[in-house]
Amino acid sequence: MHEIHKRIKEATAYLREKVSSTPEFALILGSGLGELAEKAEQATVVPYSEIPGFPVSTAPGHKGNLVFGILGGKSVVLMQGRFHTYEGYSQAECTIPVAVFQQLGVHTLLVTAATGGLNYNHKAGDLMLIRDHINFTGTNPLVGPNDPSVGPRFPVMFDCYDPEYRELVKGVALREGITLHEGVYCAITGPVFFTKAELRMLMLLGADSIGMSTVPEVIVARHRGMRVAGVAVVTDIAIPDAGHHADEDEVIATANRTGPLFQRLLTKTLEAMESQAVRA
Repeated sequence: MHEIHKRIKEATAYLREKVSSTPEFALILGSGLGELAEKAEQATVVPYSEIPGFPVSTAPGHKGNLVFGILGGKSVVLMQGRFHTYEGYSQAECTIPVAVFQQLGVHTLLVTAATGGLNYNHKAGDLMLIRDHINFTGTNPLVGPNDPSVGPRFPVMFDCYDPEYRELVKGVALREGITLHEGVYCAITGPVFFTKAELRMLMLLGADSIGMSTVPEVIVARHRGMRVAGVAVVTDIAIPDAGHHADEDEVIATANRTGPLFQRLLTKTLEAMESQAVRA
């Protein structure tokens, strides 16, 4: 963990020198969803490869840039792509950006993900507000020594997806005429897509969608006192008797098609959020 703290410190110092703006909101954009960052005004783009201590994104549909700017009238930093344990990183490494954002002044994290749908009422291209999650990865980014100056040894994950923000996003979707489901996201390690038997198990456990990210980022954000909201794009239907499971190309293609709707929901949500938000 000492090495992780060192990398967080290095990355934070570099970005403070590189970027003059102070972001309040951070958005992590999942597979095929990074185009939202192109909408940021007064943008400063910093490739991950230039940031000391940062991992490098290798997953399909992840451009690998931080974009600082203005979106929805708010000062933001957007991740065009994230990091995953299936790329060979630990969860502590995958969540370095979240810790850096908090050090830079971010108080609210908006997580997004391309996910497989496990709910019979969902279809490919739908949007789902994340109400709760199941950590099925078998580990946790906080494993190891805890720094009490950062957060508590045993952070509470009850209502980790901010209830006030969930109501705000639902209100935005209603005003914009956007169909928005609400459900439980289950994180797995990957990189393989689950078998039919494994998918049936997750459905029995109450999961509405499945993906290979997001949960570690949310855990670290809450540990550090940040507020969190999450939106999943259902890029394929992973129900065992659906007859077909999409491959990575189909997943990214669906995410790209859903892009305009997704971008409108996130931008309007930022407009509706208040600056200087306090910990829930």
